[in-house]
Amino acid sequence: MTTADKDTASATRTLCEFLSAIRYEDIPQPVVLRTEDLFLDWFASTLAGKAARPTRVMEQFAAAMGPTDGASDILVSRKRSSPFFAALINGAASHFVEQDDLHNSSVLHPGTVVFPAVLAAAQAAGSSGRDLIAAAVAGYECGVRVGEFLGRSHYRIFHTTGTAGKLAAAAGVAHILKLDADKMQHCLGSAGTMAAGLWEFLRDAADSKQLHTGKAAADGLMAAYIARDGFTGARQIFEGKQGMAAGMSSDADVSCLTDGLGTRWATAETSFKFHASCRHTHPAADALLALMQENAIKADDIATLTAHVHQGALDVLGPVTDPQTIHQSKFSMGFVLALIANLGRAGLADFTEASLQERQVRVFHDKVKMVLDPEVDAAYPKRWLGRVSVTLQDGRTLEKKITSPKGDPDNVLSRAELEDKALRLCGYTGGASAEEMRRVIARVWALHEAPNVTGLLA
Repeated sequence: MTTADKDTASATRTLCEFLSAIRYEDIPQPVVLRTEDLFLDWFASTLAGKAARPTRVMEQFAAAMGPTDGASDILVSRKRSSPFFAALINGAASHFVEQDDLHNSSVLHPGTVVFPAVLAAAQAAGSSGRDLIAAAVAGYECGVRVGEFLGRSHYRIFHTTGTAGKLAAAAGVAHILKLDADKMQHCLGSAGTMAAGLWEFLRDAADSKQLHTGKAAADGLMAAYIARDGFTGARQIFEGKQGMAAGMSSDADVSCLTDGLGTRWATAETSFKFHASCRHTHPAADALLALMQENAIKADDIATLTAHVHQGALDVLGPVTDPQTIHQSKFSMGFVLALIANLGRAGLADFTEASLQERQVRVFHDKVKMVLDPEVDAAYPKRWLGRVSVTLQDGRTLEKKITSPKGDPDNVLSRAELEDKALRLCGYTGGASAEEMRRVIARVWALHEAPNVTGLLA
């Protein structure tokens, strides 16, 4: 078999052929509708990141380095720039409040990297709503499979949204630019060699998480544009001897790259986030909420609480033992469960500087510990089981298990719930008025009929 024959038969090539061939007409209607749901969820999450310091820094960088005008909207400022800088800022902003979507088995936040890149490119290209939907689906289908391919070992060290997310953004923009399978392959090769994102920032409460998503969106876009113009990338970026699997994983499974192409739509498997915190806290939060409601107990009734978790939760949440910032508190199991116990919720407005110092919250935080649970860990990442056990002040012990956190595909948010969430997100820092957001909602629900995707906030 020649090198060319091997290339044609590779999983990388099969994936690229599928991605380049996706057409709106071939996407099942439920997937189209779910893509509109996901787009609204991302759009509102972006607006909620308006006042965040990392967003402002990215805006300052763009003002210094980029054009003063362009074809693509910067949603948080209502300004316009080049597609690259619009994708950078919107990608960073949309990941700040921890309300953007997540795909379970890939442990990837697809929306925060796919939509900033695809929207920016679609606006520059004059694309229709159907073009944007098809491109977003290409991005989701690529990113999810790359995340699954890289496996659990990758996620221990690498923030998959910064790594696989770069490939997701690249595939989506490549679809907007109508790249064929050859150029799609070069595009993914360039995106893969730029893929990066390390978890170490959690220990310092650093801003790197927003850098990961902003750069994934912008660099993925760059990879597609330069591939369009003839720039070549590694043709075997996934399974090559010095490719992503070799350098970034010890349990990579190349079959994941082509799993169910055209029959399994990973886009529709994506979960929405109900609580305003790291998704690893959600299963335990839902389990605790159910336990307290079913047994009519209050926070003060609980002496100790054990959250039974998978290893990924220990890896990501474990370093945050004493949260000192609002963003860090969203990665603290103790803090999130303290909000749930005391308030019955862990929403956007509940993570504040005041709550960081609140005595009742801190007291409950210190009652919480995480332990690795073999059953929960075996189900992860395909299913994110929630289990908590508590000892009450009167000596009784109680336990609660949930199988699908709120927002999962089999416990999904309705469109009415998504609209309510969007209105809360846009009002969080004044990213848009309620009237403006209702107009956006109406346009998104009709995205499949839109002749263009410009001026969504006009």
